[in-house]
Amino acid sequence: MRIFVILSRIPYPLEKGDKLRAFHQIRILSQKHEIILCALNPLKRINKQKAFSALQPYCRSVNFLDLPWYGRLWNLGMAFLKDLPLQTGYFYRKSTAKKIQALVAEYRPDHVYCQLVRTAEYAKDIDLPKTLDYQDVFSYGIKRRIATASFIMKPFMKMEYERLQKYEAMAFSMFDNKTIISYPDRELIPHPDREQIVVIPNGVDHDFFQPRETPQKFDLVFTGNMAYPPNVDAAGFLAAEIMPLVWKQMPEVRLLLAGASPDRKVQQLQSDKIMVSGWLDDIRDAYAESSIFIAPMRIGTGLQNKLLEAMSMRRPCITTPLANDALKAKHQQDILVGETAAELANHIISLLGNEALASRIASSGFEFVNKQYSWKEATEKLGELMTDI
Repeated sequence: MRIFVILSRIPYPLEKGDKLRAFHQIRILSQKHEIILCALNPLKRINKQKAFSALQPYCRSVNFLDLPWYGRLWNLGMAFLKDLPLQTGYFYRKSTAKKIQALVAEYRPDHVYCQLVRTAEYAKDIDLPKTLDYQDVFSYGIKRRIATASFIMKPFMKMEYERLQKYEAMAFSMFDNKTIISYPDRELIPHPDREQIVVIPNGVDHDFFQPRETPQKFDLVFTGNMAYPPNVDAAGFLAAEIMPLVWKQMPEVRLLLAGASPDRKVQQLQSDKIMVSGWLDDIRDAYAESSIFIAPMRIGTGLQNKLLEAMSMRRPCITTPLANDALKAKHQQDILVGETAAELANHIISLLGNEALASRIASSGFEFVNKQYSWKEATEKLGELMTDI
């Protein structure tokens, strides 16, 4: 089967969750199917040659379609006037849509696969079997951010939330198949037939993220794209509310905040006890050189890849109910779960002060993630879904 894949971003490098999911799905699907990749590119700074080299082995055709800044501004305005989500407007351009239609006519695919509702507008008029990967519930992610938004941003966030809800429901009827990352996310989709959405979880590359014996430089690590609002919020919560409670009992504890494009708010957290690394060539170093991994997520949706990676590297993990609802790890067996700053601080202190407990949680988490999360199994399920139409 020939699959035409439409993505809102070039899936390389793998510093964002949607890129990671797309890259591994393309890699696995290419083993049985022919892939025509069409990736939008709203950023100039990406190294297209490196990205092409990474993706070309899995695709018959690799197409990067640039979205210039002036076009994005115009289409944001058009989306505003048409009552569409601003996210849709940001990634949609008429001339780009014509290029996609020309590529579809040239390659005559058997199936169209769109990742995220951001790309749905490009596929709505293509008369072929289609699958939409909601992946995350954008509307609910925006809703969770409204409470902490600035006075100026609140009205825009509320507007975007309402528009995304309408659009997520409308997109449901535009596609033959719908997929999503987890069951809790599926329950948030604003459509009465949401149970028809097939859950396709993420996986983890267990051959890449393997346990590693490395001297420990940090007691605690949190990783992720540090420009992504839920990660920025989590880093601030960790540094300002959780760590002071830890330092009262263990003043020498050191924290690493590792990940690409740290927001100004994250950069300001740098201190003699907190290191903000920025981009790392190999994120495994951050996991391996730290004793404990923590993901204190308070906003956002979806499955946290960072937890899968840390568990696969046999690191004892701590997180919140929000993140664990999608992960489904067992509290006090595979992971430690807490909601308040005090609960999370106590978990950190317990693991740092009890080597046997840390080892037990790390080993159980390692077994859990190896049994439950496989890119191969998840993506083969996706391939079967497409083939069955």
